[in-house]
Amino acid sequence: MSHQGPPEPLTAPGAAAARRLHEPSTGRPHEDLAEQAIKTAPPWLLSAVFHMSLIILLGVLLLPSRPDARIRLEAQTYAEQLGNQLDFESPLPGDDRQEDPSPVVTPEDLVEVDDPFAAPAPLEVFPEGHTLAGSIDAPQIGMALLGRSEGMKRSLRGRYGGTATTEAAVQLGLQWLARNQINSTGAWSLKGPYRDGASIENDSAATAMALLAFLGNGHTHQGKDDYTENVRRGVNWLLNEQDANGNFFHDGGFNHRFYTQAQATIVVCELLAMTRDESLRGPARRAVQYLLDCQSDQGGWKYDPRVNSDVSVTGWVVMALQSARMAGLEVPSDHFRRVSRYLDRVALDDGSHYPYQRGQEGTPAMTAEGLLCRQYLGWARDDKRLIRGVEWLTTPDNLIDYRRNRNVYYWYYAAQVMHHMEGKYWQRWNQVMRQQVPAHQVKQGKEAGSWEPSDRNSYDVNGGRLYVTCLSIYMLEVYYRHLPLYSKVYAR
Repeated sequence: MSHQGPPEPLTAPGAAAARRLHEPSTGRPHEDLAEQAIKTAPPWLLSAVFHMSLIILLGVLLLPSRPDARIRLEAQTYAEQLGNQLDFESPLPGDDRQEDPSPVVTPEDLVEVDDPFAAPAPLEVFPEGHTLAGSIDAPQIGMALLGRSEGMKRSLRGRYGGTATTEAAVQLGLQWLARNQINSTGAWSLKGPYRDGASIENDSAATAMALLAFLGNGHTHQGKDDYTENVRRGVNWLLNEQDANGNFFHDGGFNHRFYTQAQATIVVCELLAMTRDESLRGPARRAVQYLLDCQSDQGGWKYDPRVNSDVSVTGWVVMALQSARMAGLEVPSDHFRRVSRYLDRVALDDGSHYPYQRGQEGTPAMTAEGLLCRQYLGWARDDKRLIRGVEWLTTPDNLIDYRRNRNVYYWYYAAQVMHHMEGKYWQRWNQVMRQQVPAHQVKQGKEAGSWEPSDRNSYDVNGGRLYVTCLSIYMLEVYYRHLPLYSKVYAR
């Protein structure tokens, strides 16, 4: 766009117009009204029009260009059991934080918060109606569990690299669990009625583990879906097993007590958080109090109340206490400080590696479990000890490998740690997990939907098919089962 020649001379436009009016006709049509209006306009009007046009032209030329709002996606195709899956890789939240050189200054007068995942306090009701209130109820649920709704599951699964195949494997696993629920009671069994069951029965632990798989996929006893009745009957059976002290364990191996108690506590606390069913508040409080009363002087838990500690049992109990906080139950901070001090004493390499017990060699399984505890107990995402630990866990030798080193217990904990870390550590882990775990699920026959236990792994032998299947389902639910700790997804 440019100006087409100079304007009419501004000296005597009126005289020029008069001359044209008195000129003899040349046979051409009369000039139109617009042209005459321009020719007869006063000088000030022509000047105003010219300068206004110039201002508009300069404004258009100097207007900053808008950024391209299009999202660039790079597609990668995976050939999997259920067909070609299209996976869209996008930068993960938080992946740039370690490279950010700017300091983060935290105000010194912030009120200490026990847990950012805790459910918000119930809103006070003002019957007089003098206080303004929104029309939308605030969700009374711990933030970590918000990803289990149907829409959030799809969104988070896509964002964090899950596929149609990973979710299909979860659904097949839940179908296998539903088929193997004991019809007469509503419980589940570690020993059968399926093949390759455990050598020792513990129906409380089996029922809790099966229920956790359903809860992780968003199914509760108050839902209206295919698994509502399975969950309802399982929860009713489990609640009937709890005694007056809050204890769920009655029969099982000598080392089963606090594994069972922690798993059952997670069930009732997650259900309370997800549904706000007040009938669960009493059982949840009693279950949590039983765990707190049984903490040993060392700071952790092992096989008997208040006696000794190991990282394996302690990790399950820490997760149970975090679930209590998600449900809005009070857990005194001193119990977590005691756990932290215990982990300090047992840790290797300044806290980046962990053994089963103090004085033993560090293992990938115990390191993953110890680091998950550290994440929930307050370690920052860029803590150097945490970084060293996850670097070791994501080396090729420690990634999922069914042929060389099968250890579903380790993989379950490592998947959670890496999901919280996000970025390159999660990508390293998930690129293998989302392929290998679904690929090794049984696809046909009576045990379709389950995973085979390994006869070379003591955890698998002791836990059996249901144990291995539940941990495998938890892994493939990790995309949405708990929201990542450090992500900006909470702000959004």
